[in-house]
Amino acid sequence: MLVTRLKIENWKNFRKGGVPLTRRLFLIGPNASGKSNFLDVFRFLRDISLASGGGLKKAVEERRGVSAIRCLAARENPEISIEVELTNEKVVWLYRLSFNQFRKSVQVKQEKVEKNGEVLLSRPDKEDKKDPLRLTQTALEQINLNKNFREVVSFFQSISYQHLLPQVIRDPQGFTSVPTVNDPFGRDFLQRVENTQSNYRDSRLSKIQEALQIAVPQLKELKVERDKFGVPHLIGLFEHWRPYAAKQNEVQFSDGTLRLIGLLWSFFEGEGMLLLEEPELSLHSEVVRQFPAMIEKINRRRKLKSRQIIISTYSEEMLSDPGIGGEEVIRLEPSENGTLLKPQSFEEKQQLEAGLTIADVMIPKTKPQNVHQLEFVF
Repeated sequence: MLVTRLKIENWKNFRKGGVPLTRRLFLIGPNASGKSNFLDVFRFLRDISLASGGGLKKAVEERRGVSAIRCLAARENPEISIEVELTNEKVVWLYRLSFNQFRKSVQVKQEKVEKNGEVLLSRPDKEDKKDPLRLTQTALEQINLNKNFREVVSFFQSISYQHLLPQVIRDPQGFTSVPTVNDPFGRDFLQRVENTQSNYRDSRLSKIQEALQIAVPQLKELKVERDKFGVPHLIGLFEHWRPYAAKQNEVQFSDGTLRLIGLLWSFFEGEGMLLLEEPELSLHSEVVRQFPAMIEKINRRRKLKSRQIIISTYSEEMLSDPGIGGEEVIRLEPSENGTLLKPQSFEEKQQLEAGLTIADVMIPKTKPQNVHQLEFVF
């Protein structure tokens, strides 16, 4: 299953907009245009579908309340709305949610689910009117309401956001002593790797090692071992002038090596939508240049389990890949009325068909106006 269309209204930077989505999607735009907020739409859908994680109430609280989520450019209609179209072979789903502040709580104003055009759920319904407290929860988090569209719930729950930070992987307890699960910044990354079924883990590490040897030729082996305290560590054997390879763990790995290991592991881990924020950080430009082709190759290997991947990026190297089509890019353009979602224009399509790349055609449009004046500020 993948998301084939998104519509949002009053969501953070975005006053109103809708765009088609592809299986591989690149998100570009200037600083503070809303790339992280765009990705957060899908993180929000995941969070509200997890009843055990607190559902709608907790998801809104973690984003500092309705007023912090609502677009500052919102005018007549103060409700926040998200609508996604999901496609799974011949089945097309539609999920729509609108919510707002009600007294000191968040309240569902509209929730709708369709399957191939047939309405399976439309709220508020008669039961909601009898018991308005039900509207503090979405149907996604209520087992008695989502029986007919559990497939959608499962898809939302499978969404993964990864923004692994090398310093967090090296010292997870230095950032928090509280145990974490599926932390996007890597506090439980080594534990997740170690907990993976051994045959899958070893196969993935072998593929990652093969890729790493191109970027880090001295690396000859990559594995996971526990220390005497039972703490898992990434262990790499690095070849040098001595007759025996030197053993190093993640504390001694470079930022780029750790970042690349984490990114490659993310490609293999899970089956749902994968959200990546600026994966080019800490990596050599020539490594970044290979990312689009690498994603396609990994997805082809996965066959029926290929994933939808959305990447926010500033990287000209990544977007210089001639294999990236204009339909695979969404450009964010700030305006006085909120950030606009800009799929490729007819002119851009013609330029790409003439042989130019996304880096040639669209990246120049993401540069801040008057950026050249920065040299005169100091």
